[in-house]
Amino acid sequence: MTFLTLFVVIPLLMLLGLWIARNDSQVRGVMVVGSVALLALAIYLVFAFLGARATMPAEQYPFLFGDAIPWFEPLNIFYRTGVDGIAVVMILLSAIIVITGTFASWQLHPMQKEYFLWFTLLSAGVFGFFISEDLFTMFMFYEVALIPMYLLIGVWGTGPKEYSAMKLTLMLMGGSALLIIGILGIYFFNGQYSGTYTMDVVAIAQSHAIPVFVQKVFFPFIFIGFGVLGALFPFHTWSPDGHASAPTAVSMLHAGVLMKLGGYGCFRVAMFLLPDAARELCWIFLILTTISVVYGALSACVQTDLKYINAYSSVSHCGLVLFALCMMTQTAINGAVLQMLSHGLMTALFFAVIGMIYHRTGTRDVRRLGGLMKILPFLSVAYVVAGLANLGLPLFSGFVAEMNIFVGAFQVNDTFHRTCTIIACTSIVITAVYILRVVGKILYQKVPNQDYYKLTDATWDERLAVGALIFCVAGLGTFPLWAQSIINDAVGPMIQHIMGSTIIAGM
Repeated sequence: MTFLTLFVVIPLLMLLGLWIARNDSQVRGVMVVGSVALLALAIYLVFAFLGARATMPAEQYPFLFGDAIPWFEPLNIFYRTGVDGIAVVMILLSAIIVITGTFASWQLHPMQKEYFLWFTLLSAGVFGFFISEDLFTMFMFYEVALIPMYLLIGVWGTGPKEYSAMKLTLMLMGGSALLIIGILGIYFFNGQYSGTYTMDVVAIAQSHAIPVFVQKVFFPFIFIGFGVLGALFPFHTWSPDGHASAPTAVSMLHAGVLMKLGGYGCFRVAMFLLPDAARELCWIFLILTTISVVYGALSACVQTDLKYINAYSSVSHCGLVLFALCMMTQTAINGAVLQMLSHGLMTALFFAVIGMIYHRTGTRDVRRLGGLMKILPFLSVAYVVAGLANLGLPLFSGFVAEMNIFVGAFQVNDTFHRTCTIIACTSIVITAVYILRVVGKILYQKVPNQDYYKLTDATWDERLAVGALIFCVAGLGTFPLWAQSIINDAVGPMIQHIMGSTIIAGM
């Protein structure tokens, strides 16, 4: 068993430690030790991956550190693990969000122990999903990641939390129903035409056995199933309500990591395993994703709740991920993965700061906020940084990701794709409008409530969480080549396979 399994074992040990813990201090201690261990393991994985990659040709390492343990051999179901460059950066992102989310929830009450139990179970599902190389294992961890969201929002949320939790759960479970149909279709038809029934992602891709007409049937099931989690229009409506009602750290993990499972699954499963259908049907989803990009940005412009603004912004930015995938060029897909990484960091920063402002002022309504730069300078500067990253300012992570996406999209030289690209590019201007409008209103306008002068700025734990996220957002924007190199080497063989070239032998 490889060390990748530790990404699941550590959260399970954290669950045990939380169960045993008797007071809030012990609960926090367990979370700090566990989240630090996960971050250290994720950093070690990056260096181990870089070291292993340097010793072999690119075509031989789409998945490294692989392992397979039989679970249910009659159906060829294995606990099969392995990572490529895309999974490595997603695991690192997840570890960063878990540790910063822990400190963002440092003062959460009531039932802190129970809250962290469900939060840790959610993180276990996320890590398990990214290390999986088996369709069944991947789906199982996907479901583990979704189940805790209902309680985390329904119990610890705010506003119409019961409605938001139910809506989120029902829509995501509907997506899961589509996924299981698609996964079983891939399993049985690949076995029927190849003679070997397997859930192994690499083996299915190598077989080239599924006929085009079968791929066309099951491709929409899988793309829409994962697309629901990736806020694909018109299946995005759960996202704004869920984010608005969720506790701070849950919003951070949900928008920062959980929604990335959607884009990752669309690329890894739908497009990689059903490439012929992807080439023929992606134009349909390109239209939907273009709508997502622009609609999400326009919707953010008319919101008055800070969380709803960021939630609709997430719809737009996650739409950019799916938009880039549908372009099917290597540059665009590199940008899609960078966008997943960048958006995970900056939206976590946004939700963290919004939660801290709400905790102090008791409101998220931009009409009732003002003058915060004078009263809460640290949190205000952090909000500005998150906003600048969101609108794609150079030297921040959003700029690197969006430049790759739009340059890659323009590489597709036909009227339809160019038109979609031009329409999607308008989101850059729209994003600047709602970000700068909110910054002006809540940070620089006259203080509307004299009680705000009594507010205190961020505490040490909040500064630690926010400072770490700012460092990551600025660091990725300033030094993106290490991540881009890892991602590019993983995307290359996959895009060759999707576009019809002979699949690389090592896969």
